[in-house]
Amino acid sequence: MGALVHRSGHVDYVVVGDAHKLMLPDLGRLRAASGRFRGLRLIHTHLRGEPLTKDDLVDLTRLRLDLVAALEVLEDGQPGLVHVAHVMPGDGAGEPFRKLTPVPLSRLTIDPQALVRALQEEFARLGRDGVRGKDGRAILVHVCDKMHAGGAEESMRELCELARSAGVGVADTIVQVRDAIDPRYILGKGKLEEVMLRAMQLDVEVLIFDRELAPKQAAAIEEATDLRVLDRSQLILDIFAQRAESRDGKLQVELAQMKYLLPRLALKDDALSRLTGGIGGRGPGETKLEIGRRRARERVHALEGQLEELARQRRQRRRRRDAGTEATVAVVGYTNAGKSTLVAALTGADLHREDLLFATLDTRSRRARLRAEGRVARQVVVTDTVGFVRDMPEHLFAAFRATFEEAGTADVLIHVLDASDPSVDDHVEATERVLVELGLEATPRIRVLNKIDRALPPVVAALARQHDAIAVSAIDAGTLGPLVARLLDVLARVAPVPALDAASGTWAAAASVDEAEATEGADAALDVSEKDRAASA
Repeated sequence: MGALVHRSGHVDYVVVGDAHKLMLPDLGRLRAASGRFRGLRLIHTHLRGEPLTKDDLVDLTRLRLDLVAALEVLEDGQPGLVHVAHVMPGDGAGEPFRKLTPVPLSRLTIDPQALVRALQEEFARLGRDGVRGKDGRAILVHVCDKMHAGGAEESMRELCELARSAGVGVADTIVQVRDAIDPRYILGKGKLEEVMLRAMQLDVEVLIFDRELAPKQAAAIEEATDLRVLDRSQLILDIFAQRAESRDGKLQVELAQMKYLLPRLALKDDALSRLTGGIGGRGPGETKLEIGRRRARERVHALEGQLEELARQRRQRRRRRDAGTEATVAVVGYTNAGKSTLVAALTGADLHREDLLFATLDTRSRRARLRAEGRVARQVVVTDTVGFVRDMPEHLFAAFRATFEEAGTADVLIHVLDASDPSVDDHVEATERVLVELGLEATPRIRVLNKIDRALPPVVAALARQHDAIAVSAIDAGTLGPLVARLLDVLARVAPVPALDAASGTWAAAASVDEAEATEGADAALDVSEKDRAASA
């Protein structure tokens, strides 16, 4: 027999089992602050004189009980030793619980209230001193089969960067290589229990999987661990939701979220399956679940309509701009390669720059005047675009496809690579794949190897030769001369130079950049010399 006793002393549940185990009631998902316990302690009997079992310790950690106590029952019915255990915070190196020395019931002096207060203070200190983001702590999980084990380390590194960009503190990372992915839990069941115990010890609220989970998989893992479960797609969607600033960007993110959540509505709440009541709702009418799905589909349709209208307005602005004399240059590349910093350096504009993945979500166009031999040689419009990433969620890519169209109308693409990233080759491949999907493989492009200040010179030289790229540091305008020279040469072939008004020093009938889309930056102090042209060649 067992009892779940509230911290106040009231008995909340009495549980009757067999000679081997108890089946605890469903206590529901824990909804408490970080480091808090459920406020219940489990006191139960052991009929064979055995110590605390594995099931006892799993219940202790998974349910976040204050403590668990097993009372031996002797053959004459009298109480014997009392076995007590409670959770322990730590760094994940040891067990997430502590077993106290068994003592006779008459000598038990433990004060559960004082014990729980001390544990809560320790968990709170761990939260202050440990790695905790503004959205809590998480354990990152990567599971793959043996055929894909080689890319596990790089994939986990990128997931860590995504978590950091989302504001989540990474408490631990777990990689498991299996013969085959478990269809229900992804991880093996034993490994899942290990993750659950580690989460309790490290005061973790979230598990983030480095793959897209099926709705039933996410629900099964949440039920087994009592933790919030996110997959890679949800993490990227959350980053986009935090960063979107324009109306266009916010609508695109909402559309992607709605399409992602639509097939998961059935798993959100069992109450959604009840029939509606009242006049017109009796009988086998529309269920709440069906109403929720219908309203979600209606919202998706409305969002698609609004985005199509915004896309039409962008097309009109592009036609007005293309009718002028300015050439257009789109800066593309993997996320956090330094695209916004490069655009700011070329145009003199003050753009948001941050060392985070997907720091830029809204397409911005700025005007740049490129100088050669001490005079302005070309005036161009430079567009900063959303960064690419491997395995971008399908719904997100579809929602932002209209934004990517900005690159489709450009005369030249500048493909930015990160010289300091060890996976730059994989990033080139991922970006090229996206450009092919967008139908931009034939657009002239210039590859730029950025962040050379963070890499060793031999590495920079090798990468520049391998990818036929121009090495620059976007934070040092003095390194941009060869890039401007190459850009002027390519533009001379694909977009003839317009006639310059000698009196005013500007291009007559030059198209302006729409204010709703961008603002004009200051002239960039980039003067191309003959030396720069030689370096570009």
